[in-house]
Amino acid sequence: MEITLKDKRQAWIHAFRLRTLPLALSSIFLASFIAAQADYFRWEVLILAAFTTILLQVLSNLSNDYGDSIHGADGVERKGPIRAVQSGLISTTEMKRAMVIVSLLALISGLTLLYVAVSDLKRFLIFLSIGLLAIGAAITYTTGKKPYGYVGLGDISVFLFFGLTGVLGTYFLHSHSLDTALLLPATSLGLFSTAVLNINNIRDIASDKKAGKKSIPVRIGQRAAITYNWALIILGNLAMALYCLVTKSYGGFLFLAVMPVMIHIGIGIQRATSPSQIDPYLKKMAITTLLWVLIFGLGITIL
Repeated sequence: MEITLKDKRQAWIHAFRLRTLPLALSSIFLASFIAAQADYFRWEVLILAAFTTILLQVLSNLSNDYGDSIHGADGVERKGPIRAVQSGLISTTEMKRAMVIVSLLALISGLTLLYVAVSDLKRFLIFLSIGLLAIGAAITYTTGKKPYGYVGLGDISVFLFFGLTGVLGTYFLHSHSLDTALLLPATSLGLFSTAVLNINNIRDIASDKKAGKKSIPVRIGQRAAITYNWALIILGNLAMALYCLVTKSYGGFLFLAVMPVMIHIGIGIQRATSPSQIDPYLKKMAITTLLWVLIFGLGITIL
């Protein structure tokens, strides 16, 4: 393994998987930039939505650590970074306790967000239901008797929650309105987020196959998964280009400055010959997606 965990404190920090947080925040920032462009921006919504999203992402990371360890996907043959439960420094009981605590914190943060942003009871209940679904999705990705991540449904979940729900939901909390054109940037972010998961699954294809985890790369093979990765990157950029044209947000085309970096990542995945060579591109794609959002936001703000 590339990382050896020395003590429990280091194991917990590693279990939080901080490198995933930029991707989790991307949908919040993207929706907030678009809301600001339309003069709907609210600081309290941005802060509370970001905090809730971070908690949900940490919950997902802890659940994945726990679930993959008990289902065998994090065995000794796994080539990615070591997991906390797998290392033996954190017990399954401790991890389950942490999952409960983070779930409650996410619920409290989400309820505070809704209290501040939504005054209508019907809308409050709708968003509460979505929030509970998000918590459930974070937990059951790799845990439970039938984790949906083990049957190849992780891509759909990531697209829905990181893309459509994250962008449309956050924008609505800012503005109390929606526009069908917002489906385009929401789709872009959903596709890029799915690309991050796909890179992870390409890296783990051998260990996932042995553990019975039927991710998309396991189902279609590594070569097709690389083609799929290219499709996610290209279609994501095309969707945002279409949004800029439809809404006449020409300053948003500044996002094209980040496209060469995504192409570089795609080429790197295609040329990689081992899981260890693929692993760094996970962090690169997550950070590049956030950079893509920030550059787009800068473009529609100042141009």
